[in-house]
Amino acid sequence: MSIHEPSPLAQANTSVGKMEAAMALGSFAIGTGEFAIMGLMPDIASNLQLSEPQVGHAISAYALGVVVGAPALAILGAKLLRKHMLLLLMALYALGNLATAFAPSFSGLVAFRFISGLPHGAYFGIAAVVASSMVPSNQRAGAVARVMMGLTLAMLLGNPVATVLGQLFGWRSAFVLVGLIALATIALVWRFVPQRDDEARSDPRKELQAFRLPQVWMALAIASIGFAGMFCVFSYLAPTMLEVTKVTPQWIPFGLAAFGVGGIVGNVVGGKLFDRLGFRAVGLVLMWSTVVLVFFTFAASSLWTILLGIGLVGTMIALAAPLQIRLMDIAHEAPSLAAASNHAAFNLANALGPLFGGMAISAGLGWTSTGYIGAAAALVGLGVYLVARRMKGGA
Repeated sequence: MSIHEPSPLAQANTSVGKMEAAMALGSFAIGTGEFAIMGLMPDIASNLQLSEPQVGHAISAYALGVVVGAPALAILGAKLLRKHMLLLLMALYALGNLATAFAPSFSGLVAFRFISGLPHGAYFGIAAVVASSMVPSNQRAGAVARVMMGLTLAMLLGNPVATVLGQLFGWRSAFVLVGLIALATIALVWRFVPQRDDEARSDPRKELQAFRLPQVWMALAIASIGFAGMFCVFSYLAPTMLEVTKVTPQWIPFGLAAFGVGGIVGNVVGGKLFDRLGFRAVGLVLMWSTVVLVFFTFAASSLWTILLGIGLVGTMIALAAPLQIRLMDIAHEAPSLAAASNHAAFNLANALGPLFGGMAISAGLGWTSTGYIGAAAALVGLGVYLVARRMKGGA
């Protein structure tokens, strides 16, 4: 081998890196598409003559699309090659977001957000299986976290850029941007994700049998309840900054970026915590989540403290990678469905958070009440975690 030629190990690492980057762009598209509506909530409400809690229903519609689509599409696509499934799912995501951009009414917006949510969980689930299969077993959480990095970068860059774009050219332009990123992902996945014709195909019946395990349901309950607090606060960040912090709309992208910084930190730390501590990492993140959600209620009164507060709330994303690997370990015969269902659970949290937050706001409890409600959800999630630890197979 020439001294100028890279070693086989270096070549393999480069190939894995390109593959992870291609799938991470898809998670960037999904993260931008999922969260853009939150930064543009006041603009959409004004354009369609709605209240902010009504726009929250469109957020919940997307989340419910994930809840329905994650298990359904993972099962329907069990016989397909994983690369082909990634391509089909991202094509559906592009279509749903481009349709959102041309939604003629509130009902159309809700319907197209639901359609956009359908491929979300299955994409992340299959991408997690592909990424974790390419590295040693003690590096799986890190590999999943790198694919998820696109989601956290969407919080830092994609969502603020989409918000500024929507403020300048109308909220619909943000979803055109998401559709274009999704189309770019299709090209990169086609180029860099290997097509492994010899990969083991899943049996839908075996995939479903994994859901007879109580620990699977406990992990999903932790995700759907314990994570709801983050969405309860983040969904109403824009109106909170306008009504409580009393800043101009131009500051909203900075709040979204602060959340993204916290998300990046949390994503990296979450993967490292699980690789070192295993399931105990979940309990630590839930305790941390309770503290930062309560802190947010006091931080919302001034610009610099709310930026710190929402950044700390963003670190709650540390829960994602540990629960992803936990589910894949428990349901080892159904990795795609288990991983996809984890994102269904997280998006059930995305549906419950805005719903409970909207109910509190509509009842006159104020915009900052979302922090207290979120902390209560994190505590319930912590309780579910403690029960899971005591059950058989809960170590």
